[in-house]
Amino acid sequence: MRVIPTDVDGLVVFEPTPHRDERGYFSRTLDVQVLADAGIDPAGFKQENQSRSYQGVVRGLHGRLNAGEAKLVRCAHGAVLDVAIDTRPGSPTFGKVSRFLLDDQVCRQVYIPRGFLHGYQALTCVTDFVYRIDDFYGPDEDVTVAYDDPTLAVVWPAPITVVSQRDRSGLTWAAYRDLIGA
Repeated sequence: MRVIPTDVDGLVVFEPTPHRDERGYFSRTLDVQVLADAGIDPAGFKQENQSRSYQGVVRGLHGRLNAGEAKLVRCAHGAVLDVAIDTRPGSPTFGKVSRFLLDDQVCRQVYIPRGFLHGYQALTCVTDFVYRIDDFYGPDEDVTVAYDDPTLAVVWPAPITVVSQRDRSGLTWAAYRDLIGA
C-alpha cells in the first residue's frame, strides 16, 4: 500500500495494489502497520459507517465542533468525488478545498484529520461509501456548511440530483468561520 502525502498537513492518501484476475480483484483495505508508519493510530477508530448514494447525490459539507473527528474514507462500490476542507484555525492551508476521486477500481482511501469539513458527490448509479471515525457520534457537535457556498466554490463534477434538507440549509462559510472563531 502506497502512502501519498498531500499539500495539506495531516491529509493523507493511501493507495493499495488491487490484485486482479479473471474473478475480479482482491484489495487490502486496512493495514495497521501502514497507518502507524504514517502517524495514524489504527486503534483509535471507534466506528465504521457505510452510506449508499445514487448518481448526483451530494452529501456534506459536514464537520464537528470542538475536538472534531478524524476519518478514513473510501468508496467500496462505484465512484465519488470526495472533498475535504481544512478548518483548523491557524493552519497555513485554512479554507483550502482538497478534492479526490475515490472509486472501486483504484481503491484509494483518504485520511482526513480532525478539523476538516467533509463531503462527497456520487458519480455512478450506485455508490457505497465507507468511513471509519475516531469518535462516537455526537449530534450536538454536528455542523453543516452549505455545499454550494460561493466563497468555497466547490466544483461538483456532475449535475446535482438530491441534497438533504440539512445540507441545503447549511451555514455559509463566513458564518462557520465566525462560529469557530477563525
